[in-house]
Amino acid sequence: MLDYPSLEILRQHHPAWRLLRADHAPLIASFLYLVFVQPNQRIIVQAELVEALEDHLFALRQQQESPVFPKPALDYLNEWAAPEKGWLRKFYRQGTDEPYFDLTPATEKAIAWLGSLSERHFIGTESRLLTLFELLRQMTEGSETDPDARTAELKRKRDAIDAEMARIRDGDIPLLDDTALKDRFLQFMALARELLGDFRQVEHNFRQLDRRVRERITLWDGAKGELLTEIMGQRDSITDSDQGRNFRAFWDFLMSSRRQQELTEQLEHVLALAPVAELDPDPRTRRIHYDWLDAGEHTQRTVADLSRQLRRFLDDQAWLENRRIMDILRGIESKALALRDAPPGGTLMTIDDTAASIELPLERPLHQPKAKIPITALIQNAKEPEIDASALYSQVVVDRSRLARQIRQALQRRDQISLRELTEHWPLTQGLAELLTYLQLAEDSFDSAVHENKTDELCWTTTRPDGTRLTRQAKLPQVVFLRSAPSQRKRATTS
Repeated sequence: MLDYPSLEILRQHHPAWRLLRADHAPLIASFLYLVFVQPNQRIIVQAELVEALEDHLFALRQQQESPVFPKPALDYLNEWAAPEKGWLRKFYRQGTDEPYFDLTPATEKAIAWLGSLSERHFIGTESRLLTLFELLRQMTEGSETDPDARTAELKRKRDAIDAEMARIRDGDIPLLDDTALKDRFLQFMALARELLGDFRQVEHNFRQLDRRVRERITLWDGAKGELLTEIMGQRDSITDSDQGRNFRAFWDFLMSSRRQQELTEQLEHVLALAPVAELDPDPRTRRIHYDWLDAGEHTQRTVADLSRQLRRFLDDQAWLENRRIMDILRGIESKALALRDAPPGGTLMTIDDTAASIELPLERPLHQPKAKIPITALIQNAKEPEIDASALYSQVVVDRSRLARQIRQALQRRDQISLRELTEHWPLTQGLAELLTYLQLAEDSFDSAVHENKTDELCWTTTRPDGTRLTRQAKLPQVVFLRSAPSQRKRATTS
């Protein structure tokens, strides 16, 4: 609620409000937008972020007549990541001793709100109204339980589609004008940017849940079984919540290769339209769906890391509990040894008298052998399934070790080599699967660089089922493999 007490609490404690009230808010918002929001960068290592901030501060100091921002860049970053600020999240990744930084959801909200303050020359309303009507229609149809009503609605849609097809065949083809195209494209860009921010919020919610679970484990004094039941219940609560189910449905939708291909083709078509080109869209719009995939994959990896850390935390708790039990047992043994030479008199303890368990032979149930059905009968009664076994012989397995050896062999003679040069020397024999394996090796096993402003064309030949040869071509930003030590491997992206 936006009443006075609620707003006063937000003013005092919310990081987004603190950012807007900060003395250096223009510096903070502009720099974080430049390095995190605009390129959709999820995490940045401290050394790179310090270098970027030093360059940013140097440019600002050159523009100002009086000295500004006197502190070093690292001091500013540590100040922005302090708990009392909360604009950045500083953390260590597993297996590394160098800190990383990530943007907090509150900071991203503040930056998005600042972006909405700028004057917009074109404000679309038609597309948003149509979106509202479409959402109402989906909710109405999705909640209708009457089969007759659902059938009638589908027939109405079918008749409308048939009528529209007839008009198109007669030459009446309705087209969107330039204004309508701009309206819908601007709404698409706004929703696409908001979707990237939602990923960071979902990831933040998972981290908050993990923190609460750890606190619960630390303060737990009951049975371990009850603790595990409660922890697993809390883990499932966010997965089965509205947000969790919605995120899972979105991820399944986006992971479809058919949907990715459809998005790529539609983006290429829309960006080629003259009215859209007049808006001078961001070049990264062409790969916005890959940014969604990258952000979603980062969120999935975060959840998996939290699960592994929780398992290790529980193992540590179990080790401490076992150690406490052993200490108790050793204490009992030491006290027993102390009393060995002078045992106390009288009765020390009582044990219930033992009794034999008697079972009469005739009370046991008789053995009942199971009926054995002849295998021939099963074969005679079974229907011969129609199975297409061709899929068993059309599997493609790419030898990663062979491709890695080729890359290392090429880097022995030169400092760097592009993916196009590699495929020219060793042509692609397994098509797109082999190309994707090269890209995966560039990400995971080799030092590499991606030049967004350069494009390479890679070609390979495939055989159709009828035996004819078909040449396929792929266009992608230039990928370059670099020769360096594995411990110092760093992925560099230039634009």
